[in-house]
Amino acid sequence: MKSVIIFALLATLTFANTCGGNCPSNDCPGCPCGESKDVVNIASACAKYTGWSSGCCECIAKHESGGNAHAANHNSNGSYDVGLWQINDINWKSCNGGKAPCDVESNLRCAEEVFKWGGNTWRLWSTANACGCAHRR
Repeated sequence: MKSVIIFALLATLTFANTCGGNCPSNDCPGCPCGESKDVVNIASACAKYTGWSSGCCECIAKHESGGNAHAANHNSNGSYDVGLWQINDINWKSCNGGKAPCDVESNLRCAEEVFKWGGNTWRLWSTANACGCAHRR
């Protein structure tokens, strides 16, 4: 039994992919934003768009990525969320020419689009309720 547990632990460590810390779930099959972190000032990033509440923007970015512009999450349906606002790959074509929006500017552009698609609210982000922002600008 002990050897089975040790083997399982080693297999997990061998096959886990943290993308240099960008994939905290340790299950990313690839690293769409690379293997180096890019921690940015969330307040400064949120201030670049005036159509939303900076407080909500900051809370959501903090919950989604912790301020790491290279953050990645591999979802159970096989899709990826990346960047400060964790933009899902289904949106990349519409907002970033099909490429992963891993820099602040492209992720912001995509976040603005998703925000607008949500009726100029944060309701399309899974963390919106935790921030008290689901139906707020």
